[in-house]
Amino acid sequence: MSHLLYKGGIGECEGLPFYYLTTTQSPAILYLFSVRPPGRTFIFNRTTYSVNREAPDTIFSGVICYTLYVPRYMLFDLKVINSVLDQLEEERGIPRARVIEAIESALATAYKKEYGKKGQIVRAKFDISTGDTLFTQVKVVVDDTRVIPEEESEKMREDEAERDPNDERIYYNPEHHIMLEDAKKIKKDAILDDEIVFPLESKGDYGRIAAQTAKQVIIQKIREAEKMSVMTEYGARQGEIVSGTVQRIERGNLFIDMGRATGILPYEEQIPGERYRQGERVRAYLYRVEETPKGIFLKLSRSHPKFLHELFRQEAPEVASGAVEIKAIAREPGSRTKLAVLSTDPHVDPVGSLVGQRGVRVSTVMSELGGEKIDIIEWSEDPAKFVEAALSPAEVLSVTVDVSEMKAVVEVTEDEQSLAIGKGGQNVRLAAKLTGWKIDIRSAKGEEIASADAGPQEEPTTDNPQPTTEEEKKEE
Repeated sequence: MSHLLYKGGIGECEGLPFYYLTTTQSPAILYLFSVRPPGRTFIFNRTTYSVNREAPDTIFSGVICYTLYVPRYMLFDLKVINSVLDQLEEERGIPRARVIEAIESALATAYKKEYGKKGQIVRAKFDISTGDTLFTQVKVVVDDTRVIPEEESEKMREDEAERDPNDERIYYNPEHHIMLEDAKKIKKDAILDDEIVFPLESKGDYGRIAAQTAKQVIIQKIREAEKMSVMTEYGARQGEIVSGTVQRIERGNLFIDMGRATGILPYEEQIPGERYRQGERVRAYLYRVEETPKGIFLKLSRSHPKFLHELFRQEAPEVASGAVEIKAIAREPGSRTKLAVLSTDPHVDPVGSLVGQRGVRVSTVMSELGGEKIDIIEWSEDPAKFVEAALSPAEVLSVTVDVSEMKAVVEVTEDEQSLAIGKGGQNVRLAAKLTGWKIDIRSAKGEEIASADAGPQEEPTTDNPQPTTEEEKKEE
């Protein structure tokens, strides 16, 4: 021991006078000289030592030297652990309790790997304040209806063919099971499927394989906790507008970095004509949160009608408060949109609320959509008035509705025909989608000029792309 540095002194702990000699290495070894033995553990200078009481060395006149050392299972830097727990909870949203649970699971796994037996259930209880770990073994209470008794198990194992194929019982394992009559000797009110807990001797040394297993368990548990945290966070934001930066572009599909998860903006959910660059910030509507083997992916859309709805909710306080309600939206992304609004407050103008002073609110929304034109009309319970308003800016002569067939015949002058139909039939097509009615445009002479059916609102596609690894790219 001459190559080690030592320091010594005289002290007293728990009424026990002693002379100590300790090494300056880590972990430290403490040699305790005393006339009577200490307990199983000895706390000195805020360090907990485990006492080797099996082979003490007598020095002189009854003075005994006890070798004390810091067990490996006690070599936790509690300040670092608490700092890590706080950091995980703050940055990743993982509760402290979940991380401590992961540590306990890892310690139990390592203990079973190194010292456990087949079928043994080992649990660990980690004290974050002291760094101590309590190991216990759990046995499940069973009877003859649940397991094959030990004496019968040996015979059946020898000749498996003799076992009844309808017998669903499992073999009795003394490390995993405890019979009901034996359990009642320990716990009087024990019943089937109860758990009887037995203390285990704490161990301080673990092999490399056990340590690696514990590490993998902790990593897996933390990943599961983080995944659950992300699912909870973004699940609550489903149906809202989120933002992120473009991470990469694959075959026209955008993969957006949202911080704790990756968002996918498929090509068909983008606004036609828009171009994106890597690192550019993008806002989109979150309509689904999916868990895949490769992680959690957020399904995004900029062409969904709800994206427009949420934009107006952010720009117009009347929409956010519920004073103005957006009743219907008909949209052709990147080109034109019609939306019908209704005021629940007679003192609030629904159209003016969305347009804003000097059109500032609707202009902000149009800018976000790349200049997409927006027509805002007032919703009406009267189908004829609603259809007439939906065809704006065209002025109509008359509207005849057939409620049974959900069909409206609109008569317009020759000068208003082009406005009513729109470029490529867009105006009448959007009006039909907005109202839910089939609309026929006729001239003043009764000639049918154009017709449009009320098609269903398109929902985002579900077969969205998944990110590919470099190997998958090469195969493709």
